[in-house]
Amino acid sequence: MSESFKQTLPTERVVSIDALRGFDMFWIIGGGAVLDTLVEVWDNPVTRTINEQLKHVKWEGFRFEDLIFPLFLFITGTVLPFSMSRRRDKGQSSKQIHLHILKRSAILIFLGLIFNNLQNFEWSQMRWPGVLQRIGLCYFFAAIIVVHTKWRTQAIIIGAVLILYWLAAMLIPVPGYGAGVMTMEGCLSSYIDQQLIPGELYYGHGDNEGFLSTFPAVCTVLLGALAGHWLRSNRPGSKKAAGLAIAGLACVVIGFLWSYAFPIIKIIWTSSYMLFAGGWSLLLLALFYWIIDVKGYRRWTFFFVVIGVNPITIYFLQRFVDFGAMAEFFLSGVVANAGLLAPLVIPIGVLAIKWLLLWFLYRHKIFFKA
Repeated sequence: MSESFKQTLPTERVVSIDALRGFDMFWIIGGGAVLDTLVEVWDNPVTRTINEQLKHVKWEGFRFEDLIFPLFLFITGTVLPFSMSRRRDKGQSSKQIHLHILKRSAILIFLGLIFNNLQNFEWSQMRWPGVLQRIGLCYFFAAIIVVHTKWRTQAIIIGAVLILYWLAAMLIPVPGYGAGVMTMEGCLSSYIDQQLIPGELYYGHGDNEGFLSTFPAVCTVLLGALAGHWLRSNRPGSKKAAGLAIAGLACVVIGFLWSYAFPIIKIIWTSSYMLFAGGWSLLLLALFYWIIDVKGYRRWTFFFVVIGVNPITIYFLQRFVDFGAMAEFFLSGVVANAGLLAPLVIPIGVLAIKWLLLWFLYRHKIFFKA
């Protein structure tokens, strides 16, 4: 993301992609906090289920919250075939395209390091991996692959990486634990993180955005790229939506079945998790594409599109801007008089302030990009 320049949106966009990205970011910028708080207002089985689904599993398993990050990486990949083809159509050379990929990746990684307090110079205690760093790395490798290969090769790379990751996790012994141990303490991913990553590790034994798990995370971006290739084809819109849905269902089923041999674990991005989350991402894209771009129902998407065209901006800002304090400043009186609804006021206020900021940027055609 660079705030040194201002761009207008391209004239031709697949609106469903922007809307789905905005839907994904909605949960990150405060939508999840609003729904999570419902249980404090109406404590019943439904709100308790929502509350549970909006929390990550500690290790093995899958909840809605565990879909949010892979969905963002998936959408990053979906855009790649469109963006790279546009650059070729503009006459950009291979060198220019490679420099763009490198620059964008470097900016994302640098912003991620600032997000993790690089500027404090306490590097031995700092956490070096992170969300933005993973986006930057995954974007770099996936973009290079998309530029230099056809979709069939990309599909083969996905399959090969997922199988090799599984075999490595099952067959390479970890000192003190042996091979095939899938616990936080004993898995191969945690051990490699301890050997290669300096500073603080997110879950002590390893890192959520660790070294080995980056490879299947790249596959998530490549799966999105395959979806992008499909959307760019000349097939009718209804067939595109159906194809995405069928592929999504197949990935969900394969991921679920594979989990009996290789558990679904987000923290180390197991192969079964990549397919399971990727399948749900495909299903969501199919649904959004069918409703928005095939059936033409677009008015309702405005709320999400406003969020979806400036995702990194709001993610980075909320690390340093106290939106909660702003909401309390403006809404403390409302909280005092809201009665049973009081727990919802501040979370809704935070979401509203963030959205209004993004709407201001959108209205003035300001879109910050890496």
